[in-house]
Parts: sequence; structure tokens; C-alpha cells
Amino acid sequence: MKKTITTAIAGLLAVPALALGLTLFTPTVSTVSAAGSCANGATIADGVDCASTSGTPKTLFGANSIFTTVINTLLFVIGALSVVMLIIGGIRYTVSGGTAAQVTAAKNTIMYALIGLVVAFLAYAIVNWVLGSISA
Repeated sequence: MKKTITTAIAGLLAVPALALGLTLFTPTVSTVSAAGSCANGATIADGVDCASTSGTPKTLFGANSIFTTVINTLLFVIGALSVVMLIIGGIRYTVSGGTAAQVTAAKNTIMYALIGLVVAFLAYAIVNWVLGSISA
């Protein structure tokens, strides 16, 4: 019975994770028409200027930079994983049946998920503060 519940929970969690993974990592193609502002891309600088007007970050540090985008994405993934682990810990606690070892394992899962969530929030705040200090 426990194995069936565990398999069902894993299946229910795998479907949204796969769907989210497909939507997050699907490459987007942006095309610029020949009549657009990027028609005369003769030099690398023209290409950089064209890319910066299409929403692609141009600088390494700053408010809308490449580094900030990558860090914020990674911290979002860490926070999302912490929330998923918190939910899994709650489910484990609910289906533990009062067994001391399973209750302890579920409590540890919940505790470590909360610690991961706090670390993700603090890391987000620290990274944005440091990047604000560097770029100012």
C-alpha cells in the first residue's frame, strides 16, 4: 500500500516538473526583419546594439545584466525545489502512520526544506545588495 502511494505521489510530482522543465528550457527564436533597425549588421558592435534593443542583457553587472539574470534564475529554482521538498515532507508526515522513524524523517525533510527556503531568500537579498553596490 505504501509503495502504491509513493509511486502515485512521485508520478503526480513528475508530470508538473516535466511540463515546467519543457517550458523553462525551450529556446525562443527572435527574428529581425530585413526592414528592421538591425538590417545593417556589418560589425560586431552593430550586432550587440541590435541584441540590446531586443531585450537581451548587454552588461555583465547591473540591474538588468547577464549575471543578475542567471543568479535570479538559479535562486528561483532553489526556492521552488525547497517548496516542493516542503510539500513532500508534509505528505511523508501525513502518511507516516505514527511510526517514530518515519515521523522523524518527515520532520527532518520539513526542517531542511525550510532552511533551504531561508537560505534562498537570504542569498537573493545578499546577491542583489552586492550587485547594487558594485554597479552604483
